[in-house]
Amino acid sequence: MEYDFDPTYGYTLPQLLAVTTPKEPKDFDDFWQQRYRKALALDPQPHTQIISEDRLGWRVFDIRYTSTDRFPIRGWLLLPTSGIIKRGFIVGHGYGGRDGPDFHLPFNDAALLFPCFRGLGLSAQPAISSEPYWHVLHNINQKDRYILGGCVEDLWLAVSALLSLFPQMAGHLGYLGISFGGGIGALALAWESRISRGHLNTPTFGHQPLRLRLASNGSAHSVQQYYCSHKKQTLKVLRYYDAALAAKRIAMPIHCACAKFDPCVAPPGQFAIYNALPGEKQLYILEAGHHNYPNQLQQEHELIHELEVFFAPLGVADSQEI
Repeated sequence: MEYDFDPTYGYTLPQLLAVTTPKEPKDFDDFWQQRYRKALALDPQPHTQIISEDRLGWRVFDIRYTSTDRFPIRGWLLLPTSGIIKRGFIVGHGYGGRDGPDFHLPFNDAALLFPCFRGLGLSAQPAISSEPYWHVLHNINQKDRYILGGCVEDLWLAVSALLSLFPQMAGHLGYLGISFGGGIGALALAWESRISRGHLNTPTFGHQPLRLRLASNGSAHSVQQYYCSHKKQTLKVLRYYDAALAAKRIAMPIHCACAKFDPCVAPPGQFAIYNALPGEKQLYILEAGHHNYPNQLQQEHELIHELEVFFAPLGVADSQEI
């Protein structure tokens, strides 16, 4: 596929690894900490219903729980058909939404929760467009009501829901998020003490000033178009939803997969998130993101193997036989 711009944006790998974070709002911490405390006080009241007793070695459940603003969130829960559950994962999705769980993840000793963030996939609602082009603009002019904040809260409530179902997993939870789910993950993990390890794949919402400037396809293009006629207010809101600023606060070990070429999530924004991480971190460099390429399958296999090793420490001693 040809693009009318350069999806590398002229950045070499050393330059990508040197991208820093933009200036942050003085009340950035207060803004998010208050939201996290409110989310923690809620009971998500998870409800599960069996869909399949055995699909590719997994028991598949429909799961529903209640997020902030009493928003109903739906998704899937996978449990291994046999053996011992040692750990749990929440798995975020890209901006295309999700039409089913991922059966290929190498965690056959884990409970896997696949929530659909509000307004997307199974969590669609008439008042919110499920088209990424419009979803990303929902309440973008209101700092406290912008849709991304609600999606972050959906992730926090997913953690609460999983721990409600499996309390013995406390201290043994991981998160994996790609693209949209990677950016939401960075914003959520900055404050989320109940998750021990995270993986962010081609994460978006990093370095918002750059994101607004660098030509992109997809949801970033939508935001750029809106920004042209609402500059001051848009940037005032987006400063609070910068995944690179959030990454500076992430204390847990993080594995990142960042692309050198990406027409939808500009690589400098992805690397701004990785570079900002202050603690233990690993980086897998993808040749491209949101774009097919010859070596893609090989890189996907390598990445899955790295994640298997990276998340191995999550296993618990007091496992639950199923």
